[in-house]
Amino acid sequence: MPFGEVIVGPPGSGKSTYAFGKQQLFTALKRPIAIINLDPANETIPYECAASIADLITLQAVMETHGLGPNGAMLYCMEYLEANFDWLEEELAKLPKDVYVVFDLPGQVELWTNHATLKGIVKRLTKAGYRLAAVNLCDAHNVTDAGNYVSMLLLSLRTMIQLELPHINVLSKIDLVANYGELDFNLDFYTDVQDLSYLENLLNNHSPRFAALNMAICSLIEDYSLVGFETLAVEDKESMLHLTRVIDRATGAVFVPPPSSTPSDPTFNPSNLPPSERPNTYSLFSSAGGQIKGPASGVRDVQERWIDEREAYDAYEKMEWRKEGETVAREKEKQKQKEQKEQGKNSAPAREGSGRKGSGPNVIRIRERI
Repeated sequence: MPFGEVIVGPPGSGKSTYAFGKQQLFTALKRPIAIINLDPANETIPYECAASIADLITLQAVMETHGLGPNGAMLYCMEYLEANFDWLEEELAKLPKDVYVVFDLPGQVELWTNHATLKGIVKRLTKAGYRLAAVNLCDAHNVTDAGNYVSMLLLSLRTMIQLELPHINVLSKIDLVANYGELDFNLDFYTDVQDLSYLENLLNNHSPRFAALNMAICSLIEDYSLVGFETLAVEDKESMLHLTRVIDRATGAVFVPPPSSTPSDPTFNPSNLPPSERPNTYSLFSSAGGQIKGPASGVRDVQERWIDEREAYDAYEKMEWRKEGETVAREKEKQKQKEQKEQGKNSAPAREGSGRKGSGPNVIRIRERI
């Protein structure tokens, strides 16, 4: 049963960058991954895609042929993909059996909020046996403004209801949120979507005419009680690993590393112990139902890293990188000296033998003392 994810989000939220980062992470983990580009307007793809909708249809060709604008041409392309779903099935059939499939979608919001095409494609993929999760990327700078934050909540809620998939909302570019000013509340207020009535004064100051409408929207979001957010800094390894664990838990995916890979620190083989002494901490069921552990798993840790004490953490990381670089350089120098020493040992017998194999007899010259 293949596992994967569908990446959605507004334009500029970092969908392609996230897909590229995920490809790099999975390659380092030796976990098979294939990225399918389903954005007909994406002409600069940073990652290596296993299949691209550009082989089937392009946005520019539709605009020139049918005289449509960008939005209408995008809807036409997605409807054309749904009508020619067999092309996508053929491309997916070429992939290895256990590969993790990532679908990079366009940034046109109506595709996953009220248009039926994407929903139909997802349903056909699910029917074909794919266990998918929807990863909705939202730019983290929206939390710095109360109105933008409520709009983001409403859009995320509509996306969850429309796609009907295991859903993970993500505040992307969390490492840049401090550049947009101070937050009115702690970060966990925004990720956990706590009591939205605290936003009433901020919303009224921004748009006093729509005070009643704003609170009605907040009440609607709280009544559903579905929306929550994870955080993501795509260049941070721990952040990417944490989000990967969250998505795997949502889909039920369990990745078994190859035998040649180096086991992690808490991993060990308890097969030689009696059953009563074998720990159950890292078993499938306990880890799936328990809290996800890791440096980037706590929202307060994320706030401390990227908002409150970012400069101190950056300085510490640079120092660690410098130490790591110096260690690598020393190891390379030692390896180089070792190779030179071995080459010297191997070449010494050849030089000694060359004196004994001369054409004439060896002559020993003794200098006379005067």
